[in-house]
Amino acid sequence: MKGIGGFYYVDVPEHGLYECKAKGSFRNQKVKPLPGDDVIIDVLDEEKKLGNIVEISERINELIRPAVANVDQALIEFAAAQPNPNLNLLDRFLLLMSHQQVNTIICFNKIDIAEPEVLERLASIYEKSGYPVVFVSTYTGRGMNKIHQLLRGKTTVFAGPSGVGKSSLLNELMPEANAKTGEISEKIKRGKHTTRHSELMKAEEGTYLIDTPGFSTLYLNPIEKEELKAYYAEFQPYEEECRFLGCSHTHEPDCGVKQAVEQGEIHKVRYKNYVEFYEELKNTRSW
Repeated sequence: MKGIGGFYYVDVPEHGLYECKAKGSFRNQKVKPLPGDDVIIDVLDEEKKLGNIVEISERINELIRPAVANVDQALIEFAAAQPNPNLNLLDRFLLLMSHQQVNTIICFNKIDIAEPEVLERLASIYEKSGYPVVFVSTYTGRGMNKIHQLLRGKTTVFAGPSGVGKSSLLNELMPEANAKTGEISEKIKRGKHTTRHSELMKAEEGTYLIDTPGFSTLYLNPIEKEELKAYYAEFQPYEEECRFLGCSHTHEPDCGVKQAVEQGEIHKVRYKNYVEFYEELKNTRSW
């Protein structure tokens, strides 16, 4: 369920939560248990619920950041206002999840304090991205039914910067989790980091949520610049109109994607971020 300071907390059906250490051979293999792992434990003390993790089952997937395993999907949450969403950071997260083959839901919270034209703009930016987009307010309850539907029966990792209302959303989804809600700093309109570690929580039978620490930067190092365009669903209908095979959609003449941007078929914000990421990866030194 979670790991803190070398201790791992393992939920055993019908027996409860055990505090475990991981056997030394995992260290030699440079493997460590992650929230979401299925494990086998040796019970050392039934009364005190102490054990040792002796085996980690093969993982369906393993995310690097956040460090979790066996997830069905991710939910990336940003505030629609206070603070304004950093769409560059959002697009970075979407790329990293796509690279790790994890389906992602985009969630904009705090719609009760956002202007209608802001919500319309956010919807238009991501309407052709291939990602489900949900607008919610944990204050009024709007959009929460949709979130419940998308999460039911799945293991979902929650991620997002601090201060976007992630803890409030988790509290709405599973009040017993009692996630700490951090106060927004009035001065910088950003939240304090309230979650220090990733933690798996059971919402209902078959439905698990993984809360993760907030982040403010994400690096795209694992991705090659040539594969970047494959993660933009809105580019694909126009790629056959490019003059050059293997067109990067950045500087080439007669590029179908650039033409689609000019005609408003692909949103300029998404394309601008793509070009920035492409240049960033191009200029990253390979060590």
